[in-house]
Amino acid sequence: MARRDSDMSEGNIWLHLVRFSVPTMIGLLFQQLYNTVDTLVVGQFVGKQAQAAVGSTGPIINTVVGFCAGLATGASVVISQRYGAHDNEGLSKAVHTTVALTFIMSVLTTLAGQLIIGPMLRFMQTPEDVIADSASYLSIYFAGISGILFYNLGSGVLRAVGDSRRPLFFLIISALLNTALDLLFVLAFGMKVDGVALATVLANVLSAVLILFTLSREKGAYGIRWRQIRVDRNSLRQILRIGLPSSIQSAITSFSNVFVQSYINYFGSACMAGYGVYGKIDAFVLIPVQSISMSSTTFVGQNWGAKRPDRARQGVRTAILMCIITTAVLGVLVYVLARQLMGLFSPEEDVVDYGIRFIHIVTPFYLAICFNQIYAGALRGVGDVTMPTVIMLISFVAFRQVYLAVTKALGAGFLAVALAYPVGWILCSTLLIIRYSRSVLVKGSLSGSTSKI
Repeated sequence: MARRDSDMSEGNIWLHLVRFSVPTMIGLLFQQLYNTVDTLVVGQFVGKQAQAAVGSTGPIINTVVGFCAGLATGASVVISQRYGAHDNEGLSKAVHTTVALTFIMSVLTTLAGQLIIGPMLRFMQTPEDVIADSASYLSIYFAGISGILFYNLGSGVLRAVGDSRRPLFFLIISALLNTALDLLFVLAFGMKVDGVALATVLANVLSAVLILFTLSREKGAYGIRWRQIRVDRNSLRQILRIGLPSSIQSAITSFSNVFVQSYINYFGSACMAGYGVYGKIDAFVLIPVQSISMSSTTFVGQNWGAKRPDRARQGVRTAILMCIITTAVLGVLVYVLARQLMGLFSPEEDVVDYGIRFIHIVTPFYLAICFNQIYAGALRGVGDVTMPTVIMLISFVAFRQVYLAVTKALGAGFLAVALAYPVGWILCSTLLIIRYSRSVLVKGSLSGSTSKI
């Protein structure tokens, strides 16, 4: 059987990053179709209140899923380093520990998700004409959250060994199913918000089943042997050391977005819907940044494990250049085509106008994201996770909340709220550039970090 994994410690750097990031990019594109199709369908066929309900649930979902995704990132780094070091025994233990950890997280997040729905919606000051639909959507989503957690597990394992194609294939299948079920449940069955939530859950479950089945049949050391699933203490310790800071950072950052959402909710359901649609467009533009960041983490992790720091640094420089070019092109297109893009999601002029305002204010600052994402990914690849996490928490949580509180006290309006994200991006990139310049990858020594996984 042909090998689908990839040893990035040899060969052309550009080619490795492109081969890895393009399938990942397409995968993220289809992954983003989940909530985007939900938003589009309810916007065109239900109404702006339902569209606002679906769009405003993102910060709550991301708080829970982001925490679990951080642990998946930790597992991916451990797996990629052990793969690069050709430590097959350690690789197998890390994979099976990750599976066991995902089982535990699935149970906990299913229960926790149901408990936080009411308090979180009230905390965000969700308007009365939106809150019932938001609660219904979240209840169904959290009931089936294990699907997305297990897909993230499996895709993280495959990407850690350089295989980004099969996760893409499974994601395409599930995204197409989600689209078909959205239309079926909403148009044929009249299920409205409940229909799009159920469609998302069923599609997530399918992607999880496909990727777990594939790993179960994999003959390599990273394949799943269900009888061997147990927690290896050393693997768990390394996964938590790297993943827990990322989990905390992701969860707290997402939770801080709840505060931002509360400021948006103040302007009413039209602004909520417009902001929700802008968020979907924004997510598409940033897909190249995310995929190249993932590829840089794997690239740096494998080359660090193979004791090739010079090559790892070259990979980081290449990833930065790739990010800048793709983000600049997409940013210009979105800025110019803002009205047409918004019109795809909603026929209501007030929703479209709010979305255009968000796009025109925020888009010019997209290049700042390239630096914080690539440098954070590179630092994680060598096991330096604590300081990037602290920097992101300071920039995306503490600074952003202080900024919003101060601007509100000064009587600033819509413009100040819209700039809350760009100012955080700029601060984060500045601090991470400084951190990277002093890292083990550049200087050869870093207090508190280790390369031994």
